[in-house]
Amino acid sequence: MSGEAAAASAGTEPVREGSKFDEARLERWLQETVEDFEGPLTVEQFRGGQSNPTFKLTTPGRLYVMRRKPPGATVPGAHAVDREACVMGALGTVGFPVARVYGVCTDDDVLGSWFYVMELIDGRIEWDSRLPGMSQADRAAHFDAMNGAIAALHRIDPLTIGLDDFGKAGNYFERQIARWSRQYLADADAGRDEAMDRLIQRLPSRVIADEAPRIVHGDFRCDNLIFAPDAPTVRAVLDWELSTLGHPLADFAYNAMVYRLPENIISGLAGEDLVMLGLPSEREYLEAYCEKVGRAPLAAQDWAFCIAFNLFRLAAIYHGIKGRMIRGNAASLHAQQRADNFPVLTRMALSILDGD
Repeated sequence: MSGEAAAASAGTEPVREGSKFDEARLERWLQETVEDFEGPLTVEQFRGGQSNPTFKLTTPGRLYVMRRKPPGATVPGAHAVDREACVMGALGTVGFPVARVYGVCTDDDVLGSWFYVMELIDGRIEWDSRLPGMSQADRAAHFDAMNGAIAALHRIDPLTIGLDDFGKAGNYFERQIARWSRQYLADADAGRDEAMDRLIQRLPSRVIADEAPRIVHGDFRCDNLIFAPDAPTVRAVLDWELSTLGHPLADFAYNAMVYRLPENIISGLAGEDLVMLGLPSEREYLEAYCEKVGRAPLAAQDWAFCIAFNLFRLAAIYHGIKGRMIRGNAASLHAQQRADNFPVLTRMALSILDGD
């Protein structure tokens, strides 16, 4: 993400026209639901985020964050704010860095769509993967902390925290390819793409071996982490909408995909001088993860599939953003850019499958 794009994603602004709701009704719900809540309430909207609109709730004594399913027509199965709240609540019991959830509302009559409210964690969000303004040593330490956080997530046995039914066990890649294919094909507003159609045909034949399911975040990257204000420590992992049980390598490959992407797609590092920046190479980053989780080194062909799968999956997400933009209920200011990058991702995925 460029400095300009990062600035556009950071901070808050007045609630955007398409995201407005009855703030007085929210305040009444908070008074009834959240222990020790005291108004008056002020609401602002965070600029970042693609799928579920996110709001800063300010009272004289405390700050909160609200994540809300977007109003209007949505794709079935998407925007699962209740699942976000569920997984964060479970992970918090074993000390994994997540925000405390204060309440969940699944009554559309309150605000028009489901939402939940959580604590606001003090710290930094690094929107740019290049980590501008840091020394080489600090950049390396932040990447190691990010690597360590996702490895810690994948070391947790879902059964031990009551999440053994959080998703289906087994055949994760096959199910995910089928899911995102269905969502892509169902969104007629956003149209079809020849490369995406070819990926839907080819990916199932390249699936790697299954293994014991772990909790997968689904969107693990630096701008979904809150770092401590003055240290390379992950204080909270945000945005659990896509979380489920699945193959940990799918989750890690999404995190590492930043090495393959151009700068204008989720702050990609392609073409950057990693040595000058003080960042590990993709191979070094993968090896560090394997060591942290106790995994044997990965075959190049298997890693290529994991990256291609994630490019396909991200393309499907961008296709959904394109559809929401056409329907007028996209949550992000960057919806047009995401829609424009959809075909870029599908062609990159095909290239990797072909070994280029």
